[in-house]
Amino acid sequence: MKKDKIIYWTVTGLFSAFMLFSSVPGALLQPEAKQFLNHLGYPDYFIQLISYLKILGIIAILIPGFPIIKEWAYAGLCFDLLGAVYSVTMVDGFNPSILVITVPLGFLFLSRHYFNKLYTATQKSES
Repeated sequence: MKKDKIIYWTVTGLFSAFMLFSSVPGALLQPEAKQFLNHLGYPDYFIQLISYLKILGIIAILIPGFPIIKEWAYAGLCFDLLGAVYSVTMVDGFNPSILVITVPLGFLFLSRHYFNKLYTATQKSES
């Protein structure tokens, strides 16, 4: 159980850091983020909205408890990452460098897996 907690918090921390670093520039509408996302066809208001939602998703994942909200956060962040891959591929065509997104996706799925494993173990020990 202790090993699972260490893995969960390590992977969740790495995933959260990646998502936070990718959302702050959009939330602040920094020129680099704005230029890149406008190139994909997204308006400024959508850039800020999706960035704020990513930050809320990170908070939901990091706060203990609230398993249903965590499930929604994991799903939303997964849709965000997959949507990013799809958007870049549709606008610029396939580029092997886009496969770097498999790293945060892997962290997301590992984090979700270990959250479920720890939550299930906690529920069994309480009953």
